[in-house]
Amino acid sequence: MSDKQSRKTFRIRMDRMIRQLREDILSGDYAAGDYLPSELDLSNRFQISNNSVRKGLDVLVDEGLIEKIPRVGNRVKAPEQEAHTIIRLGCLQRLNDQTELTYLLSEFHRKYPHIRVQTVQIPKNSNYEYMRDFLDNGMIDVFTVNHFLFEEFVEKQGLDALEAQEKNMELHPFLSEPFQYGDSLYAQPFAYSPIILCYNREHFSELNLPEPDSSWSWDDLIAYSTRLAVKNERFGFYFHLTNPNRWFIFLIQSGAKFLPQADGTYRVRDSGMLDGIEKVWDMIYTPQLYPIMLSASHADAERMFRDGQVSVIMTSYFAMNELNDAPFQFDVAPLPYLHDFNQTMLVTVGLCMNSRSKVKAAAKQLIDFLISSDVQKVIAQKTFTLPAHMHAAQSRGDTELKRPARFQMHKEIIRSFSSFKSTHLKLSQHDDVLRELKLYWSGLKSKERLAMSLEELLNKK
Repeated sequence: MSDKQSRKTFRIRMDRMIRQLREDILSGDYAAGDYLPSELDLSNRFQISNNSVRKGLDVLVDEGLIEKIPRVGNRVKAPEQEAHTIIRLGCLQRLNDQTELTYLLSEFHRKYPHIRVQTVQIPKNSNYEYMRDFLDNGMIDVFTVNHFLFEEFVEKQGLDALEAQEKNMELHPFLSEPFQYGDSLYAQPFAYSPIILCYNREHFSELNLPEPDSSWSWDDLIAYSTRLAVKNERFGFYFHLTNPNRWFIFLIQSGAKFLPQADGTYRVRDSGMLDGIEKVWDMIYTPQLYPIMLSASHADAERMFRDGQVSVIMTSYFAMNELNDAPFQFDVAPLPYLHDFNQTMLVTVGLCMNSRSKVKAAAKQLIDFLISSDVQKVIAQKTFTLPAHMHAAQSRGDTELKRPARFQMHKEIIRSFSSFKSTHLKLSQHDDVLRELKLYWSGLKSKERLAMSLEELLNKK
């Protein structure tokens, strides 16, 4: 290893130590007054020299997180008692790993020492009623929102709880659309991802199979994934079937438009709107192709893929952060197409402000900071997540990530981005529709009976 490579490796390890200790302190794992492990222990744990450990600890001293006690050790400092403006930020726990949020907030504290951000963990799949309670009771000032949750605010006429914001022209314009209603924008785009394929290149190479590309149909994926499957060892293809960012894709690619006819009734039979749903049935009942009994969690796909138990998964750039330690080469590809439709779901995370917040000026500073070019570049360099800022993804810099060769593919498929709204189904109808689909996929209904049930459901509504 050259001296330059060696220095880079130690710098990366030192940065990893700084990030980990910072997260442990800010999360409360190390409380005020606790001593950090000894410099020797840290040196062994992170495989860096004592000198690098001391340099890293100096960074935490400069940030005001620890203090050096001569001949004793490094002690976590208590927060300063001077008056601070407190912002409560509601977010999902996994967002930290996906965007380096803890580090970003520490940089915000450094830039604005008079403001402190307290994170409030928001459970996965939180609904409108849950979030409205947080907002009305002043428990959060800023919170992260996806396109499903925002649409709940729209459908339940709850936009009065959200502060309208000015559109930032430096962010991708197509990311603002999911958070607009009328002429107003209610969330600033923060990060995004299309739903894509991720595949194990070594599995394809072993069998001398072509790697997936934009020419693949779902039939191609089924055919090749069947050959990739190895009995009692691995499956060919997997995705979490009931995740709305997955099953909706098959309605979108079918060209489904749930709109009433001239007489005001809905017609699904003989329309082709369920062709994609039928294709899912083909996948899950092809022997050895799809592990249907394991479809219990959205995290199963990345875990099985990392463990070499599946060759191809449907995933996102957000979830790809769980694959950084994969012991093999992997790459990405667009989703296969159905008929002439190769559309995919766009997943966007935005930042909303509580319209009743008592610290709106500080909350706006936080949002402006998180969508700024410099901060968005950190997301681009340190994670697989795609930043909302148009120029941030072009940033070059040191990274310890093993990016797939076709990582930048997302730029070439922007025209394929779509959303659940293109089907014209209301969120209030989603659970009922999914229940009918699960009966079909379980073999308890035929495609004809499924179409009839959906018609009854839509016409009743």
